[in-house]
Amino acid sequence: MARRLGTILVDMGYLDEDGLWAVLEEQKKSSGELIGKVAVRLGRVNEDQVLKALGEQLGMKVIKLNELTISADVIDAVNETMAQAFKVVPVAIGKKDKSVTVAMAEPQNPATLDSLRSFLGVEVKGVIAPEKDVLAKIESTYAGKAESIQSVVDEIVKDKGLQAFAGRNENTIDLEAIEEMAEAAPVRKLLNMVLLLAIKDKASDIHFEPFEDEYKMRYRVDGVLYELVPPPRHLAPAIASRIKVMSNLDIAERRLPQDGRIQLGIGGNSVDIRVSTLPTLFGESVVLRILDRTVVNLDLNKIGMPDNVLTPWRSIIHKPNGIILVTGPTSSGKTTTLYATLNQLNVIADKIITTEEPVEYEIEGLVQIPVNPDIGVTFALCLRAILRQDPDKILVGETRDLETAEIAIQASLTGHIVFTTLHTNDAPSAVTRLRDMGVPTFLITATVEAVLAQRLVRKICQFCKTEFTPTAEVAMELGYTYEQAQQKKFYYGRGCEKCNNTGYKGRQGIFELIIMTEKLREMVVAEASLDEFREACRKSGMQTLRESGLQAIHEGRTSIEEVIRETMLDDA
Repeated sequence: MARRLGTILVDMGYLDEDGLWAVLEEQKKSSGELIGKVAVRLGRVNEDQVLKALGEQLGMKVIKLNELTISADVIDAVNETMAQAFKVVPVAIGKKDKSVTVAMAEPQNPATLDSLRSFLGVEVKGVIAPEKDVLAKIESTYAGKAESIQSVVDEIVKDKGLQAFAGRNENTIDLEAIEEMAEAAPVRKLLNMVLLLAIKDKASDIHFEPFEDEYKMRYRVDGVLYELVPPPRHLAPAIASRIKVMSNLDIAERRLPQDGRIQLGIGGNSVDIRVSTLPTLFGESVVLRILDRTVVNLDLNKIGMPDNVLTPWRSIIHKPNGIILVTGPTSSGKTTTLYATLNQLNVIADKIITTEEPVEYEIEGLVQIPVNPDIGVTFALCLRAILRQDPDKILVGETRDLETAEIAIQASLTGHIVFTTLHTNDAPSAVTRLRDMGVPTFLITATVEAVLAQRLVRKICQFCKTEFTPTAEVAMELGYTYEQAQQKKFYYGRGCEKCNNTGYKGRQGIFELIIMTEKLREMVVAEASLDEFREACRKSGMQTLRESGLQAIHEGRTSIEEVIRETMLDDA
């Protein structure tokens, strides 16, 4: 086990015992700041001393970057996007093994070297240099050398080795040739750039799609797909194979769907990439889902809940038993809301168990079980087993059938609080959905405590937000007269550099919350129609999705187009 940096600083004579205790006390107050940085900030040691101690701890050499001249072929080994993402500068290439040595600004992060090995396909070694020197060297080294996807695609088009595969039928290319293409430097460079660009732009998915005459690359940012510069069509098998190599999938198998994962450490953060391949008419379609903990904020205060929803929600989630439903279509943020809720409830006194398909974010303190229907591990089976594990709070990723619903109801009746999701268009429809599944109305009224429906809308970029007055037609679509609209505030994003000229940056939820009252329970037992039940919910204080969207519009958080798009079915 590696010695602690503080101990090394004391052993090297740079710090005494009293100084170390002072630094440790200060570190406790500074929420995770590295001990070396705290010691430098307090003036107990200088940066050179910390670097020498780090070198001792990690077994790495400390170098002076400003005294180093880096040759062009070494610079080409790591492109600018990668150098900035990982805060590294390439300083040497091994003559025999072609290994790359990089100067690291953050050597304490061991995942950096592993990620670089995965990207570059060669052995990567690390040396240490001061952070300010690394950042300055990146700036000076890559000045005027900025690469774009377009320039890498141009490089691929000119590559004679890859040109040999143009016009050939994919099925006639042998495995050895595909492996050779997948390991070609331009292919690796293109894929690395697309991955890092997507992570930098906070994309949720990257799509590689083969068609008859073209090969498309697209990525999804804030729920919207954007097209990237397409690479040549004959690169399809090479890109799919390179992704398979990175995610440990079988590159010889091109007839069956496959699932894998790539784990990267970028800037001290762990990025988990889920890989899915699917055979299509014209080759393999590959989709990468990027799960980056830094993008999703698992904090109830930061998911966009207005106070009139957040206050009752905070109260209801602390109930000792019952079922709490979160509803909405796919990709409406249900899982994020539930994770943020469980994060709030995650205390040492309670045991929380979740069963999900798949487990998207690992949260310390939660027992998380992945569902695997291929081997019979269903939500219902997991839920039965969970009840024998003495839980206090349970999350069931999705209630899809009567069996799962019945076990969830049994769990809530025996003193557990159960959180689960349903696919319905609004909150009142959840009760109808349970009834359609076959759940008796008396059990629905006995167990369901609250239903939260939600949608995701894009947030207006704060750097180019502009106020405007909508036209009479748009006002009418929102349910306002032109005169009413003129008395309210409306905003849109003009588009700027910060938001890639889209006018939007990030997403937030709009919500519709029903807290079950005696009156509403009576209506469920009486099997009132959906319209009658919806009207009763509104009278009991439920704000509809459209009303929640209008509130977000007037507060300058989202635009008219987003709310109309996401709440089209509402009877506003």
